[in-house]
Amino acid sequence: MHAEAKTQPYWMRIAHPPARPRLSEDSSADVVIVGAGLTGLWTAHYLLGRDPGLDIVVLEAETVGYGASGRNGGWVSNLIPGHAGRLAARYGRASVDSFRDAVRDSVTETVRAAEELSIDADIVRPGTVSVALTPAQAARQRRRVAAARPQDGLKLLAPHEVDERMRVAGNLGGVFNPFVARVHPGKLVDGIARSLTERGVRVFEHTPVETIAAGRVTTALGTSVTAPVVVRATEGFAPQQGSREFLAMNSHMIITRPQSDRFWDEVGWSGHELISDAAHDYVYGQRTSDGRIALGGRGVPYVYGNGFDLTAPTPRSTVSTLRASLRRMFPTIDVGELEESWSGVLAVSRDWNARVTWNRSSGLAAAGGYVGHGVAPANLAGRTLADLITGTESPLTALPWVNHTSRSWEPEPLRWLGVRSVYSAYRAADTLETARFDERTSRIATLADRISGRP
Repeated sequence: MHAEAKTQPYWMRIAHPPARPRLSEDSSADVVIVGAGLTGLWTAHYLLGRDPGLDIVVLEAETVGYGASGRNGGWVSNLIPGHAGRLAARYGRASVDSFRDAVRDSVTETVRAAEELSIDADIVRPGTVSVALTPAQAARQRRRVAAARPQDGLKLLAPHEVDERMRVAGNLGGVFNPFVARVHPGKLVDGIARSLTERGVRVFEHTPVETIAAGRVTTALGTSVTAPVVVRATEGFAPQQGSREFLAMNSHMIITRPQSDRFWDEVGWSGHELISDAAHDYVYGQRTSDGRIALGGRGVPYVYGNGFDLTAPTPRSTVSTLRASLRRMFPTIDVGELEESWSGVLAVSRDWNARVTWNRSSGLAAAGGYVGHGVAPANLAGRTLADLITGTESPLTALPWVNHTSRSWEPEPLRWLGVRSVYSAYRAADTLETARFDERTSRIATLADRISGRP
């Protein structure tokens, strides 16, 4: 079967998660969590760490890891899910620095927790290399490193230093970030779910939730769960409920067949570093433990009305674009027959800042809006929610994303027109920078950043 016809993400197919029951009758619990992705599962994990006696129910509309948690690129990254400049203007530079540190520490905590739970998720901590393929990209990278804090660990790489890690055709240098781990997303999310089930958490699949209210969650099956604490952890699926709180942004991935030993000898990449380019419409990837390359990008970033269909084949144009990106970076790669391609959806707030919310009087909590950097922040959100819900005072509950508010997205068709125009502008800017081959960032991209609010 051709990759374009497959819809299940490779990560979850390889993880082989067990089937779990539907919620067939009304129930009650101490905490009910809507969404069995990383945010919901980590929240349950850390709640049990605070109070092992808690009765927790997790409701999932599809299957564990069905959303972004089982469809991402496998980066556990220290990139904050937000716009640092806007957060600093609102909450102060020191607060943003604490946020940066907390996300960086969440990379370590994710690795530690996976080891503690005996989850074999192909985790290594090689860091990431962002490769410059045009002079404008290289200039932006120099500015990025100059603006970084010493504790962020960013290091400029000359072209020969990139080659020592991985031989990328036409590279003009890069940036190395040591605080990034590689993970197999399917194995991670499935491993957490299995651990929770063993500790008494009730996880129900194929149980779509219709209403979330204080003290009660009702499902499309006619069943409900009553609980004093209700957590919404639905990320990119939240906009489907009609809210303009988040925009549902699509992302797409391809994964190759295992590459030959000859290819790896030519390319190097023995350290398994994560890789991205430094374009405005960027791609990101990893070398998997079984010798494949998984590569992702935005492709068709937005569908009218926050629509998406994760069962639909990945658009052929998107697959072709990602194939071309792989060939551009690694000309000798075999991408003639891909293993799979798939799509995912992530949540973006209007100011590009994620949030964790808690209302003690109503018992309603939520987290999301990770703008594509969600693996480590989901762990941080789980720990933060656990502290907020149990009344545990900690530095996490004072971070600037706690109870942060953003204005709503524009109504349609303005939202669709805006996103379509912005990403068309980013692609045009990349084309111009490639053709011009000088250090100037395209004014088209600068304008698109201002309009979109993207960091």
